[in-house]
Amino acid sequence: MLGKMMNKPLLISSLIEHAGRYHGKTEVVSVETSGGMTRSNWGEVAQNALRLASALDKLGVSHGARCATIAWNNVRHLEIYFGVAGSGRVTHTINPRLFPEQLIYVMNHAADEILLLDRTFLPVAEKLREHLKTIKHVILLGPRDEEAAAMVDGLLFYDELLETGDPAYQWPEFDENSAASLCYTSGTTGNPKGVLYSHRSTMIHSLAGNQPDLMCISARDTVLPVVPMFHVGAWGVPFITALSGAKLVLPGPGLDGASLVKLIDGEQVSIALGVPTIWLGLLGALEATGSKAASLKRTVVGGSALPPSMIAEFRDKYGTDLIHAWGMTETSPLGSMNQLLQKHNALSAAEQAQIRLGQGRAPWGVELRLVDEAGAILPEDGKTQGALQIRGYWIVDSYFGQDKNALTADGWFDTGDVATIDADGYMIIRDRAKDIIKSGGEWISTVELENIAISHPGVSNAATIAASHVKWDERPVLIAVKAAGANPTEAELKAWYDGKIASWQVPDKVIFVDELPIGATGKVLKNKLRELYGDVLIDAAE
Repeated sequence: MLGKMMNKPLLISSLIEHAGRYHGKTEVVSVETSGGMTRSNWGEVAQNALRLASALDKLGVSHGARCATIAWNNVRHLEIYFGVAGSGRVTHTINPRLFPEQLIYVMNHAADEILLLDRTFLPVAEKLREHLKTIKHVILLGPRDEEAAAMVDGLLFYDELLETGDPAYQWPEFDENSAASLCYTSGTTGNPKGVLYSHRSTMIHSLAGNQPDLMCISARDTVLPVVPMFHVGAWGVPFITALSGAKLVLPGPGLDGASLVKLIDGEQVSIALGVPTIWLGLLGALEATGSKAASLKRTVVGGSALPPSMIAEFRDKYGTDLIHAWGMTETSPLGSMNQLLQKHNALSAAEQAQIRLGQGRAPWGVELRLVDEAGAILPEDGKTQGALQIRGYWIVDSYFGQDKNALTADGWFDTGDVATIDADGYMIIRDRAKDIIKSGGEWISTVELENIAISHPGVSNAATIAASHVKWDERPVLIAVKAAGANPTEAELKAWYDGKIASWQVPDKVIFVDELPIGATGKVLKNKLRELYGDVLIDAAE
């Protein structure tokens, strides 16, 4: 027997309809590529999304077409999120930091029909246009610009395109399993792989991801997604803020600490989201400006492990709660978030802080497990390390354009992370499987070594790699960036590890550099560091 309830498909268009109708006057603030600021609201975003959908119909963009974007976090990009997917097309967000060859690859592999881009990226279209086999139209996100028009033949202008659209356009209904957006992995090795999200998976991710112990974004919040909209849909924030009706602050291209402090204080941001490298820069800017970021109550941090010293500094100096989360392109991205349980209320502040260091628990909608090299399920005792696998409602099944299933024989996705899980379900990423160090048959976590190094007041950032060793196969080498005005020595940093880890885990060598190589998603490129320093211990022994 079936239930007697309405059966409406779960479609992204319902989010922007809701935001426009019930939160129409709530602000959407956008920093433009030019540096200026635009003040819009959810009502205008909803109307412009309808106009865009109608204009794409008139332009002849087919149903199901992939529509590429190379753009910053701004209001036009937000309108595209809803106008493209809501009309039955696919928003293909492209990371502009990919190499030219990778940009060409992903656009051709996706068979994109149109390319919408900010002025910053016009040189990309100018140089790569002849290599893009399926692009029919290039659209600049802005008003008519004659200088830009001279750079790209047939260039269209977003603002003019909207004027051709019909604000009375009606959102179509279709299968909720239809594709909604496409995001490629960052592709540090080999070609990037496409993950094709459905309307259904996106809607369930948005609903589940905004529970009280997860994003917990309300209509009373002001949200600053520093994580780019080209990186896993800004972690779902555009959809969640439309659902909740929160004020949205889009930072544009200025992601430096000083720019973020200005936005946080000026717009009274209460929640921000981004990777650890962003928050390192924010700490420096807060110190330099004297700002206390009084409105900022919490930040959600993902992308890579968060140094414990940073959690303490934000908490103690600024009253800001840094919340660890974990996920990846293949998981939409939410896979876990670290919030306390009721039983933890009785613990001391120090004991609670210790629990908050990990990546947290799986929310409803996904399951996590650990397996060994043979695929046997490992105990969740908080000590046993294993390969982290995940399954759920918003997890990849297979990569776009590939017939091969991406899952294990029993239906789980292998994340490539090494982790532990305790009896309460709290998961800690110990390392990436490709980064963890195996020295004389024993495992050493690069994450743990980095966290200790960054806690030193003379270190602003650090990365650890496995360097080849004649006797032990691999040994840890620390690559560190000195803090401004500090001059720690190699001996001083090695001594910093005393009493914090076993002596045999202390890095064999410390190398100081001016900066670490940062990849397209804000993560340190350890493959580049291994290329540079992977043989440093062998060279020293010769």
